[in-house]
Amino acid sequence: MVQKINLQLNKRQVFLIGFLFITSLFVGCVPSVIDSNVGIANRRWTYRNHILAPFDIKDNTKAYNIYFKLRHTADYKYANIFILAHFKDGKKMVTRRYQYKLAKNDGEWLGSGSGNVFSYTLPLLTNYHFPHNGKFEIEIEQNMRDNPLLEVSDVGVLVSLAQ
Repeated sequence: MVQKINLQLNKRQVFLIGFLFITSLFVGCVPSVIDSNVGIANRRWTYRNHILAPFDIKDNTKAYNIYFKLRHTADYKYANIFILAHFKDGKKMVTRRYQYKLAKNDGEWLGSGSGNVFSYTLPLLTNYHFPHNGKFEIEIEQNMRDNPLLEVSDVGVLVSLAQ
């Protein structure tokens, strides 16, 4: 009888693993148009170091989510970050300023941590419809008082289909 119980647990475990695998395939299959990540040399992000993310939109009838990606070390000295995002479609450019909160009032980082590095995927535009198909570019620059902004390790852009 003990062997039957162990066999049932094994069947449950196999079922659970199979279910999780299939679920991860569907959840992980949100296609992204671009998922860029640019390392910041010596963790010193200067005003002149703009991050460029060119990409193509093939179906402007669909909605997209656009995110700013950031990674910094625990030694980053601010609880927030200001950036300028320049949205370019070849003909015109629109610039928006964003402020993101990176830490709670008690100093605990809001990003997901891996050792000394904290990662964020922060919304720029959600459910956005591009005006036409074709080439676009997003340019990100830091807009803090410090130049260079220290302890920023990576910056990027993620553009994916909205669900």
